[in-house]
Amino acid sequence: MRIGPALAILLLLAGCGRLIPEANTPSANVPPTPIPASAALLGATPLVGIDISSMARAEAVADLDAFLLSCGVATRRTDRSGLTRPDDWETPCAAAATWPRNEASEFFVTQFTPVRVGDGAAFATGYFEPQIRGSRTRRSAADVPVYGVPNDLERCWREDIPQAERTGRAPLSRRMSDGSCVSYSTRAEIEQGALDGRAPIIGYASDPIEFFFLQIQGSGRLVTDGGDVVRIGYAGQNGHSYTGIGGVMRERGLLGEGPGKYAGSMQGIMQYLRENPRDGADLMRLNESWVFFRELEGEGPLGSIGVPVRPRNAVAVDPRYVPYGAPVILDLDRDVADGIWIAQDTGGAIKGPNRFDTFWGAGDEARTIAGGMSGRGSAVILLPKASAERLRANEQ
Repeated sequence: MRIGPALAILLLLAGCGRLIPEANTPSANVPPTPIPASAALLGATPLVGIDISSMARAEAVADLDAFLLSCGVATRRTDRSGLTRPDDWETPCAAAATWPRNEASEFFVTQFTPVRVGDGAAFATGYFEPQIRGSRTRRSAADVPVYGVPNDLERCWREDIPQAERTGRAPLSRRMSDGSCVSYSTRAEIEQGALDGRAPIIGYASDPIEFFFLQIQGSGRLVTDGGDVVRIGYAGQNGHSYTGIGGVMRERGLLGEGPGKYAGSMQGIMQYLRENPRDGADLMRLNESWVFFRELEGEGPLGSIGVPVRPRNAVAVDPRYVPYGAPVILDLDRDVADGIWIAQDTGGAIKGPNRFDTFWGAGDEARTIAGGMSGRGSAVILLPKASAERLRANEQ
């Protein structure tokens, strides 16, 4: 997701984590998590007489292609929102495969019914794919290892967790040689070399501050001095909770207006970290969470459903309210984000029926747009006609 009032403020200030993939296998048919009575199915209203053709962007062909990418997920995976069933998607997905690309806008008009979830009042932020300097081999002591998943990271119950609290999935922990489990290494311990010999190294990041923010994003690119690009994506995490350092800085009176204070944005936080390297390093270590990566090949990065997210097409949603694969029409006070997006991702800060995070790709322009994205307006979800008919029947 973008960094700006999205990640810089929502993640760093509010203390939420970025999108961490909930499954890397698109076909995973995981039973739906129980959802409260206020969830999407009880608050979704099919709309009558709304002209969505005027909302389709010039990039409708790209939107159609992005939708087609998600069909393998939508037609097989249980929809946690309860709004759709896998077979509801078969008709629009079959149509998308052969639809004339010069009539792409008509696809969304004819194959879907617009539905408002809740009051439809949307708040959208953005995310991007960070691009930072790096290398395959260590060139200086300041270089930060980009670790793959350690060989001793496992979900297992530690002795310090009482039996009465051992419900659901076991926490991410470290499996010891004697078979016992202990809490995994923290960020500070990993920076001090705790993973030496225990985890593969994909490459090295030249700037620890840039890499810190890349970990929040969950994916990015290492660009070598020779111009080679190593694309990395989220593969795992050390089991420790995320702490937004911006929130800590605000509590300490470091952010805000006035002499000696820094802007409450990603840029302001980074400025503080660079101007106060020792205190900045201690501050970053308060976030004990550490992200492990894998090298990505081909198109990427991957969203939480395992398909590539494309710039200006993919949007992160709360899957309890918006089905994965569904087109979403945003009409915001930030016109650059208006139009159709495809629900292909999720994130720790993306909670609620009309909370979205738009993806803008990589590079300086993407970073700039993402850094300033904080849009409010309305959202409409496009559902297969079979799903909408079922909603209407439930209303009667």
